Amino acid sequence: MTPWTTPADLRAQVQKLWDNGRLLADLLREDRLFPLRLTLKGPSSADLSERFDAVRTWIGKLQEGQRHGYRIAWREVRHRIIGSNALPETVWIDTLENALGLIGKGREAERFQGLVTQTRQRQPPLLAWLGKRPLKAVELAPDWSRLLDMVAWLQAHPRPAVYLRQVDLPGIHSKFIEAHRGVLSELLDLALTRDAIDCAASGAGQFAQRYGFRDKPLRVRFRLLDPCRSLLPTATDQDLTVTHDTFAQLDPNVARVFITENEINFLAFPQMSDSLVLFGAGYGFDMLAQAAWLQTRSIHYWGDIDTHGFAILDQLRAHFGHAQSFLMDRATLLAHRAQWGKEPQPLLRDLTRLGPQERALFADLRDQRLGQKIRLEQERIGFAWLERALDGIRPGGPQAPALPTSVSGS
Repeated sequence: MTPWTTPADLRAQVQKLWDNGRLLADLLREDRLFPLRLTLKGPSSADLSERFDAVRTWIGKLQEGQRHGYRIAWREVRHRIIGSNALPETVWIDTLENALGLIGKGREAERFQGLVTQTRQRQPPLLAWLGKRPLKAVELAPDWSRLLDMVAWLQAHPRPAVYLRQVDLPGIHSKFIEAHRGVLSELLDLALTRDAIDCAASGAGQFAQRYGFRDKPLRVRFRLLDPCRSLLPTATDQDLTVTHDTFAQLDPNVARVFITENEINFLAFPQMSDSLVLFGAGYGFDMLAQAAWLQTRSIHYWGDIDTHGFAILDQLRAHFGHAQSFLMDRATLLAHRAQWGKEPQPLLRDLTRLGPQERALFADLRDQRLGQKIRLEQERIGFAWLERALDGIRPGGPQAPALPTSVSGS
């Protein structure tokens, strides 16, 4: 085995240019790659005298490989033992066609050239995308014409305010659009005017918002806890789910709103006058922010006692600064030690919207001063404990027992 460059090594150099897209991009470049000099490592002077037969074999194989598309430039070598001989000095590929022939990619290049021609005729701004992602373009060749159709449709109907299902183009349906959202986003960002794009929305999940389509509405689920505040004329449990914009306009006649992240807690939440309970939104409270009437209600947030639970409370207060935590205190945590679990990945950043006691407990959990990755899930809190806490909130109800003020974390 010699360290000298072989025909296979030369093909590998060209293959690398294919794999990183530079060969196909050459069809769109003004500063062409070709003629292209390849890296060639040959025998030393010592090799000529000590391994002359191996050198001749190496030269022969390089010469045989020339028929596949590269050209050898030679140099004359005068050696004290073997005399004058011609040795390969450099290897060149003169044209893109030769490079493609060397690695067997001529058919793919023809396909790409067809995409370039089609795009230049229909959507010239997208030529930049072809130059940047040529291999992806070849992969998308069967769908390229339809992708251009979709781009043209949005140019003619900017921010259409319809569902994807309502785009009426031959061969294009909502599943096609959804399957190609990533690529379409890149193409549309190049082809549409700035006022047709909502730059605040990004990622495949916000495709509809970014380009002005209607999206599946967010939904809010809630229960009326006071039978006297029912919204429907039935005697059944008022467990309702409405779109977020409908919820924003409801303005129900209640004074208190509880938010819980656990569905069983939501379903089992006790009746309470003048109150409703929301099935939580996790890390997403934007849909509640439109409900201006919530700003005039008492809000009680009940989440897990762990770092992420406090982070969700912190985020809720970005929209509703008056929100109070519920059953997320040190006494509740320590009273349920037998129910503690592990938080997989505790949050490490600071939270700026917590009150002093909340911040102290959050810091103890984050810094693991109470134990390793402590977590108390809300559904593990005793129901009687919940009832006593609610008694402290009910108007005119018995007050909950005073919570200890000097509970240690030990």
